[in-house]
Amino acid sequence: MIYSRISGTGSYLPDRVVTNDDLAKIVDTNDEWIVSRTGIRERHYAADDQDASDLALIASQRAIAAAGVNATDVDLIIVATSTPDMIFPSTACILQDKLGIKHSVAFDVQAVCAGFVFGLATADKFIRSGASKCALVVGTEVFSRIMNWQDRGTCVLFGDGAGAVILKASDSPGILSTHLHTDGSYRNALCTPGTVENGKVRGSPMLRMEGSAVYKFAVKAFEEVAWEALNVNMMKPGQIDWFICHQANKRIITHAARKLDLPDDKVVMTVDRHGNTSAASIPLALDVTVREGKIKTGDTVLLAALGGGFAWGATMLRW
Repeated sequence: MIYSRISGTGSYLPDRVVTNDDLAKIVDTNDEWIVSRTGIRERHYAADDQDASDLALIASQRAIAAAGVNATDVDLIIVATSTPDMIFPSTACILQDKLGIKHSVAFDVQAVCAGFVFGLATADKFIRSGASKCALVVGTEVFSRIMNWQDRGTCVLFGDGAGAVILKASDSPGILSTHLHTDGSYRNALCTPGTVENGKVRGSPMLRMEGSAVYKFAVKAFEEVAWEALNVNMMKPGQIDWFICHQANKRIITHAARKLDLPDDKVVMTVDRHGNTSAASIPLALDVTVREGKIKTGDTVLLAALGGGFAWGATMLRW
């Protein structure tokens, strides 16, 4: 039987660090207000000449190096992003060209903050079916480009960055299960409702969020999808070695961990220094944890994310 396993991780954060005090100079907020409500202290913003594919390129190169493969070994590229370089072609196509790969399948997935989990599930299915042997899955975002700087409830939350993994075919289980859900009736609770029409923007090109609705749904969804993954694998919460939740808000992550009775030392928390990097947040947090030497061979890792749509999901994997 064919399984898929993560064989390498990589990430990239732009050089520009923006603190809460920096944001307080342009919007009515302060460090205490932001930290107490979100846990965020700083985030990174891309340079004016950096697009999502540029961030993805560096993260991908690092994942490829960590996996000990060549770029030409990659036969599938899936990029999760809500801030693509352009309307089309896909950011995955642009990334493929920048990596110098000619003969891989490449496409984007759009599930906002849950995009990486959706992309990982898709790549897993490709590998399990035999259609792919070496997949590159990337989450990359430049959310600083779609912020409404008059809305202090949202502009302080997001940052830019990219994370990537190499997923390879294996005889032993790596990805144990994937669980994906969508409920489009919440499509207006978290959205960027603009589009291009006749050369002009129709609607708003800025992010809009109903904070309380997102919070309430997120804490419920994370608990339910975590238990779904545990039950399918006939596991108990105590068997989870690492819980990597979408890094949106410290309070949401802490609430989800408490519902699973997980101690703090099993919960990965990078939101304080990354902010919410949407589809990039889970692979960024995963790479940080791997490179810090915390995740060991044989560890069980649970990934969980929720994004606009609402779209949410989880991945249970063995390292």
